[in-house]
Amino acid sequence: MELLETQDPERRRLIETSDRHKRELEREVKEMSDKTEKVVKNALIIGGVLAVTYLLVTQLSSGKKKKSSKQKVTEQEVVEEDDESITTPNVFSQIGAKVADTATLVLLDLAKEALSEFLKNRKQKDVHS
Repeated sequence: MELLETQDPERRRLIETSDRHKRELEREVKEMSDKTEKVVKNALIIGGVLAVTYLLVTQLSSGKKKKSSKQKVTEQEVVEEDDESITTPNVFSQIGAKVADTATLVLLDLAKEALSEFLKNRKQKDVHS
């Protein structure tokens, strides 16, 4: 069978062309899957960091309410004190908010850079194709 394939030059040329196209398609699929894997990993890392940051901020900002030092306090004074502690942010919640804001800005900047690099590489590949 192989002898017949190699004797016909047109058939041999078509088989070689078909093999070359097959290898090229396999290479392109592998490149696309590698790039997709990188993008998904980056997205998961950024999402994980944002989730951890959110959890840390919520844990730090949910401080315990202050207890009254007075032995005998009326119910109305307790309610007023609780209202004040809710409206005035404590130091930890301020620090947590600043850390969350900074982390969010850094992560968004990293995501922006990764996305722009991905788009630039894709544009260059489209130009070369």
